[in-house]
Amino acid sequence: MSATHRLTAPAPGWTATTDVVVVGSGIAGLTVALNVRKAGLRAMVVTKAVLDEGSTRWAQGGIAAALGEGDTPEQHLDDTLVAGAGVCDEEAVRTLVTEGPDAVRRLIAVGAAFDRGEDGEILLTREGGHHRHRIVHAGGDATGAEVSRALVAAVRSDPDLELIEHALVLDLLTDAEGRTAGLTLHVMGEGQRDGVGAVRARAVVLATGGLGQVFSATTNPAVSTGDGVALALRAGAEAADLEFVQFHPTVLWLGPDAAGQQPLVSEAVRGEGAHLVDADGVRFMVGQHELAELAPRDIVAKAITRRMQERGSDHMFLDGRHFGAEMWENRFPTILASCRSHGIDPVTEPIPIAPASHHAAGGVRTDRHGRTSVPGLYACGEVACTGVHGANRLASNSLLEGLVFAERIAADLAERHAAGELPERTVDVAAARAARPVPLLASEARAEIQRLMSRGAGVLRSAASLADAAAGLALLAEQARGHVAEEKPADPRVETWEAANLLLVATALVAAAAQREETRGGHWREDFPERDDAHWRRHLITTLAASGDPVSTPEEQ
Repeated sequence: MSATHRLTAPAPGWTATTDVVVVGSGIAGLTVALNVRKAGLRAMVVTKAVLDEGSTRWAQGGIAAALGEGDTPEQHLDDTLVAGAGVCDEEAVRTLVTEGPDAVRRLIAVGAAFDRGEDGEILLTREGGHHRHRIVHAGGDATGAEVSRALVAAVRSDPDLELIEHALVLDLLTDAEGRTAGLTLHVMGEGQRDGVGAVRARAVVLATGGLGQVFSATTNPAVSTGDGVALALRAGAEAADLEFVQFHPTVLWLGPDAAGQQPLVSEAVRGEGAHLVDADGVRFMVGQHELAELAPRDIVAKAITRRMQERGSDHMFLDGRHFGAEMWENRFPTILASCRSHGIDPVTEPIPIAPASHHAAGGVRTDRHGRTSVPGLYACGEVACTGVHGANRLASNSLLEGLVFAERIAADLAERHAAGELPERTVDVAAARAARPVPLLASEARAEIQRLMSRGAGVLRSAASLADAAAGLALLAEQARGHVAEEKPADPRVETWEAANLLLVATALVAAAAQREETRGGHWREDFPERDDAHWRRHLITTLAASGDPVSTPEEQ
């Protein structure tokens, strides 16, 4: 069945054709593009800003893989399952940890240069939830930047791989049976392709990153507005586990009024021995978990939040003064520079930190080949829910997930193309015209969505807080429809499309969080503080109803 809802937008003014269109230019998207090109398919990469502006470049920690002596994929699997709090897809995790080491080696072959010791061997470090040193890193704390550099260079070296930068994806195009036939997008600026256009393709791969911008404070870049999840829902695809949002425990606290992207203080800092302390210098993680500061992120974020409540404070501290200047300068140069740019010197003073939205464990539901419930539509990276993260992502598994499942998507596309199973589809123009246009919000609504979500669906949640958030989001939707105030409809443009995507994703997240009446992983309900395996050791599947409202349904046990 074709999509019944589409963003309000002008008709496409231009058309392009390719075999595979990849939306997003992080580790997942560029790996798909490079590999489908190797298989002889035409490919186009569409990205919202420029090629290296996505979330990948901001990754400080590294990539987790069982590369060290004595480490095994089985041990990596065990740590991942523990962090995932009972709702990981074990076979998906097994795929991740088994194929991960060779995927990292292939990334090195592409040109990524990871840190090595004097003996030439790759240096491995440790992060929260890992019982082994298995994190590869580059530039100390600039792994994402190096991975992005290598992949962008490889992509740019292929003159036949088409690139469209400064382009916001709008909606999926389908044939009469609801199978993928391409997408619509808006290209910002002036040139041969500008304004709203259409790309006809045999397959579409969503690699659009996260949805962190639904919250006021996040480590995600400004482009992370949930566009891929929103597109997939409007196209009739299933999303899963949207309520499981990981809040990174240690994000640089910039004051009570700070909003938008906040600087991350990598978990690797704790991995090297930094301590979490309150204003009195008390290490409050000791005795709360066997790994203390290196406990899984949900446990650390909750402990920080509890201590903040107890002390009536809006931040705690990360103390790494004992590292000394040389270690800060060599191991964590990026974090050191970031802190100093904000007037904080980690060499001589503790770093003020607080939890902030970091990574979505849920997303567009896929199988282990990246296929969604819409034929021809794939998803990988943070936009996808492969099942590997469960309720709480294990540190440094995200870049690995993007890498491994991108390779699997490319292999599936190559195999299907060789078998003649990727024909060109005829766009169902009548259905596209009949789809209900989604009312657009004024761009100022973005800040209100973020305020509602941070207050009602942040680290701490309850039935009351979620109901308040849902009511506020519903009011925004009514205003967009013109049912509350007789205002001129918002003009179709990037800011209003992003606001509409944020509203849809936020509404879906709140609905799922309200339904899951337990505390598990990144989902912490004050009114249901215990984990409830009898009722909730399962996924919540979200789809879009005919009315345009998200509906979450528990998966059958």
